[in-house]
Amino acid sequence: MQRKNKPHKGLLKRVRVTKTGLVKHKSANSKHLKSGKSPNRLRKLRKDRFASNAEAKALERQLHRRLRGRDQSRATLRKSPSPAESKARKAARAAAATK
Repeated sequence: MQRKNKPHKGLLKRVRVTKTGLVKHKSANSKHLKSGKSPNRLRKLRKDRFASNAEAKALERQLHRRLRGRDQSRATLRKSPSPAESKARKAARAAAATK
């Protein structure tokens, strides 16, 4: 019996994957001990961050899905072909093989 790949539950609680495949997460150092930090730094820490390419690649393994990094285009996410496209592709391969 094949085991189902399950996403990492702890990671799912800490990140949000956008529709375009970017990974949003909360900035580090923004929870407590704020008195020693400058107002400018605290303002920057309030914003959510996006995972970089390298981080997104590591998170893909834990979430078992394709993601894209902060400076990758949408084209890097390959869309799964529709059943009609798959059938057409198979027919084209079969035609090429018979020639």
